[in-house]
Amino acid sequence: MEGFVDIHNHILPGIDDGAKTVEDSLALIKGFGEFGVNDFVCTPHIMENYYPNTPTTISKSLSLLKNELKMQGMNEINISAAAEHMIDANFETKLKESLIMPLANKYLLIEMSFLQASINFDTSIGKIKSVGLFPTLAHPERYLFMHRKMSSYEKLKKDGILLQLNLLSLGSYYGKDVQKIAHYLIGKNYINLLGSDIHNLEQLMELKKVTLNRKNIQKIKEILNENKKFKNS
Repeated sequence: MEGFVDIHNHILPGIDDGAKTVEDSLALIKGFGEFGVNDFVCTPHIMENYYPNTPTTISKSLSLLKNELKMQGMNEINISAAAEHMIDANFETKLKESLIMPLANKYLLIEMSFLQASINFDTSIGKIKSVGLFPTLAHPERYLFMHRKMSSYEKLKKDGILLQLNLLSLGSYYGKDVQKIAHYLIGKNYINLLGSDIHNLEQLMELKKVTLNRKNIQKIKEILNENKKFKNS
């Protein structure tokens, strides 16, 4: 994974269900270093009623972590921030008020419930496009309701939605069904980007256990290479 730019993770401290402290963040970053990963775009949740973050709260957490990295002399780490946006009842308001944080100022990372599609999903997608952003759906392989209708993935692609797969899904961490769908999506060339979606050290240890089958390894390498365009973004 050397040279991989992780565009989806929860390593910013004290801001969502990821790293709780700066020490947690540093432990995760050092763990990633064992993989050869030094480039991160942090994507904390923006989720009404649970993690009501804003560009201000995210920027403060990023500054805190950057200062500690500097104090520790970890100058090889390149770190910036965007967000993972829940398509909820207040999403469109946040979009209208520019209370969003796209990846590289162009790609808006979005998510929904794992059990059912957001009621306003299609409307939100249209509005994301209308402001010149590329809707990028996080971990499509984990939406259980989509497993019952595989054509739903084809529809996402036809609607111009980019898909970001979690690296952990390539193993058995989320279960065999998610793993099967992950490899299916890779095989169909539906996946545009990869991310770790790491929240804690337990998940990072599980990532070390992931093995790749020969059938999809070249495709995965190509997607990993696509992530490099986000370096220094």
